[in-house]
Formats: sequence, structure tokens, C-alpha cells
Amino acid sequence: MRNAVASSRIRLMGLFASCLLLLMLTSAAFAQGTVTRLTIKSNVLGEERTILVRTPAAYENNKVNYPVMYMTDGDAHMAHTASTIEFLARNGRMSEMIVVGIVNTDRTRDLTPEKASRADGAGGQFPTAGGADNFLKFIETELIPEIEKRYRVAPYRMLAGHSFGGLFTVHVMVTRPDLFKSYVAVSPSLQWADEATLKKAEEFLKTRKEFNATLFTSLGNEPGDIGDSFDLFRQALSKSQIKGFDWQAEQLKDEDHGSVVLRSHYLGLRKVYDGWQLSRDAQSGAVAGGLKGAQEHYQKLSQKFGFEIPVPEGLVNQIGYQYLAAGKDEDAIAAFKSNVEHYPNSANVYDSLAEAYERGGKIELATPLYEKAQQLGKQNNDPNAAVFAQNYARAAEKMKQADAAAAAKKNNP
Repeated sequence: MRNAVASSRIRLMGLFASCLLLLMLTSAAFAQGTVTRLTIKSNVLGEERTILVRTPAAYENNKVNYPVMYMTDGDAHMAHTASTIEFLARNGRMSEMIVVGIVNTDRTRDLTPEKASRADGAGGQFPTAGGADNFLKFIETELIPEIEKRYRVAPYRMLAGHSFGGLFTVHVMVTRPDLFKSYVAVSPSLQWADEATLKKAEEFLKTRKEFNATLFTSLGNEPGDIGDSFDLFRQALSKSQIKGFDWQAEQLKDEDHGSVVLRSHYLGLRKVYDGWQLSRDAQSGAVAGGLKGAQEHYQKLSQKFGFEIPVPEGLVNQIGYQYLAAGKDEDAIAAFKSNVEHYPNSANVYDSLAEAYERGGKIELATPLYEKAQQLGKQNNDPNAAVFAQNYARAAEKMKQADAAAAAKKNNP
């Protein structure tokens, strides 16, 4: 989150103590991510594949490594999934993520693990079906290495798919369980090929001893074979005793096969990131335990997700202003300094530290920090660049006046 607008308003309003107000102010400046289109020439599939890659808004201005969601039907689901991630991250419910959406060529071929007879009375087979393992080989040996070469990624991968994509997701989970850490399987077509993948899943859930992963699976109002196979899958999940495996199966009866995806991605991300949100004081909304409490919380999350997760810049900034509102100026300065150390390419962290110094009457320390914020704001095309420039101009004028007063005093003791 960008907090320059928030800090400016807080200065004018006398630093209200409510952290809830801070959240309302900072969310207004939150920016959207960027979607890039890549083309990969696949030797495995013998064709070129189009890949959509969404990076977080702050990606270019930090050095953070991000988890990655790999998603089938990328062109159909990129927009709403990216917006869902932005919304949840902005509200402190999950981390930001890179999203990799795979655009289809032959969807039936790539997403079905088995051949299957047509169910429309026409007889015969779906001519290209049954290529899921080859598609998985493409993802594992070509797509993932390319993404990890081009982007700063954390060692945490999620796989999401809908319908045939949900079938593919379950297939990957039970055949290559170490490739991804979490799965979102929406309306999985587990009835495909006489429930061949469902049977593999039932065996996996019955015999697997340990599996440190999270699964969210869902279904809309979908009677018939797909609904029957989902019920059997949910029953198998409920009987499983796998250590470390966390799952949730939901039927959203007011959604259909098409509309169920948006809510399922929201609920699936909430499941994967269960426990992400910090505890807050019920009355003030302040972060429980301040900066130390936040650091301990993110240490626990790092253990859960298997990689180091830093305390987010926006959260540390909120804690700093929380301290300022309580009159704990030294604690606020320590929090803002921590943000400068961890996010040195962010203009806002310098602006916030400068404000704390200015409030304490140390304009000589504040002015160069405001200048740094102005420089980075311009360099990064920050939406709050004008605010940073105004803050620096004000501080520079105050510094000039202080220097003049000091010189006059020296010349006229």
C-alpha cells in the first residue's frame, strides 16, 4: 500500500488514533498490477503457447519474491482472479502473488488425463483427449523454469483450474503431489472417463500418510454425473487421515457451472491464506503487539508457507503511525527505519520517516529524507509524487529559515 496520501491527511487531521481510519485512507492509493503476454515455443507440445503473467503493482519498485498461481483457462479468468488477489491483499487477507494464466489451444487434449467416449450419442472418442500428462510435462519442464528465470518468485506454487481445469488440478495433485503447495479445483469434471481420476484420488487419500498442502474444491448447482462425482470426492476427503493436509469442499448452490469460478477463487485464496490476517485490538483496530507482534506473526507465516515472508511495507507504515498517534515517537521512528531498511526503493518509506522526525522538531534529519522521497517518487512514477514534492519543498523552506535564524544569531550574539 502507498501511504503518502494517508500521511498527508493524518498530518492535517492531527493524527487520529484509529487504525481503522488509517486503513480507509491508505486503501485509496492502492494500485493495480500489470499483465504481460509471453509466447513460449514448446518442444513438449510441439507448438507456441501464449502465457499471461500478472505481476503486483509494486513489483518493479521492490526486491520481494512472490508466490505464483498457475492457472488454466488463463484468458477467461485472469481479470477477475487478479482483481480478487488485489482486493484480498489490500485488505490484509493474503500476500500479493504473481499469476500465470495459460491460454488454451486444444483444451480437451491438455486438461483430460484419459481418453473418453462421447456422451452425446454420437459414439466414438474425443479424438485429441488424454494429453494431461504431456501438458503437465510442459508446465513442469518448460513453463515453470521460464517463469522462475524471468521473475522473482518465492518457492511456493499454487495450481487453479475450472471444469476440465479442475479435473486437471486434481490429477496433478494425486500424480505429482510435490510440484505445487496448494490447489483450487473448481467444478472438477471428475466424472470424465468413468471417474478414472476420481478413483486415483480416492486411492491417494486412502493411502497417503503425509501431504503438506492445501486443497479448496467447489461445485455450483450442478446435478447429474458431475455432482455425483463431486459428492464422492468430498466423501473421500472427509475420510482421509493425511498428516499436514488441509482441505475444504464447498457447494455454492446459487451459482452455476460458469459463475461459480469467481467466488470459488475468492474462497480458495481465503482457505490457502487462512491465518494470514493479524490480530487487532477490538476497540482501536491497532495491530496487537505493535511491530514486534507483526514480526512474530510473519515468522509463523514463513514457517507455514516454507519461505521467508517479510512484514509488508504498508503494515509497518500503519504501525508507525499507530505509535505516533499514541505519542510513542521513538517507537514510530524505529518502525519507519525498519521499512527503509527492507524497502529501500519505496518513496513512501522515506516520506514517513521524515514526517516522524519533523514532528519531533528535527527538520535537519527530515529534509534529506523528504528529498529522497521526492526523487524516488519521480523516478518510480509514483501516484503520490506530487505529495512527496510538496513535503520536500515545505521542509526545505523550513530548513532555510532555520539556517538563516542560526546565522543571524551567530552574527548577533
